[in-house]
Amino acid sequence: MGFAFTVHGRPAPRDPVRVELTAPDGGSWTWGPADAADRVAGPALDFCLLVTRRRHRDDLALSAVGEVATAWLPIAQAFAGPPGAGREPGSSL
Repeated sequence: MGFAFTVHGRPAPRDPVRVELTAPDGGSWTWGPADAADRVAGPALDFCLLVTRRRHRDDLALSAVGEVATAWLPIAQAFAGPPGAGREPGSSL
């Protein structure tokens, strides 16, 4: 998470984020402290599409609670290098 903030020229937040994703088989994938006030939740596929910049956040079923989680989702990325412009709502590859 800190990487995304850094490549956007923002300080990495100190508050942890809990991520709770629904796996394709219906199970749960979680990381981060269970008691974290900031949270991201939704389908794992949607999270993957977001962090690889394949879909815009508005087109996905992801929720964010808290200031840090809300700020992270629009800039989250799972690749090295500059962030790029991202997708416009309603567009895909």
